[in-house]
Amino acid sequence: MKNTLRNFLLTLIFMFMGLGAFADDRSEALNFFSSYVRASNSYSTSVLNMYSDDASIIRQVVKPDGQLVNVPFSVKDYKKQLRLSSKIAKIKKYKNYYSDIRVTKVSDGYKIDAMRKPSLSDYKLKASMTIKKQPGGGWLIVEELMQTKEQIFLKYAK
Repeated sequence: MKNTLRNFLLTLIFMFMGLGAFADDRSEALNFFSSYVRASNSYSTSVLNMYSDDASIIRQVVKPDGQLVNVPFSVKDYKKQLRLSSKIAKIKKYKNYYSDIRVTKVSDGYKIDAMRKPSLSDYKLKASMTIKKQPGGGWLIVEELMQTKEQIFLKYAK
């Protein structure tokens, strides 16, 4: 009986320790997302360093008829566009506001889903990113899908 009770208590302790590690990583993932939002909304170039070199980046264009078109970008092309668009965004005081933020554990990190409201609009769009903890302890975006109504992105569709 003593061994059974001891084993049960040890199992509970290890289970709670494991849940604590999960909660810590989840909190870190959410903190990373918050720092991404702050950096983006302050037009910081640090956003450029938040992406993995081989990240999958997709802008999902919402056409006026509601049809969705996925437009993939290489990290190199995306960073080039980001440098240019952040200058225009700063002039227009453009920001993104996120709501309904959900953090889900996935096999290689955490997926963060949210609704994104551009400051110059009255609508919300889907936003999703998967982030992965790096060997040094930092986090990087490995996948990103953001919806947009900007039809200009269609010229990059293949």
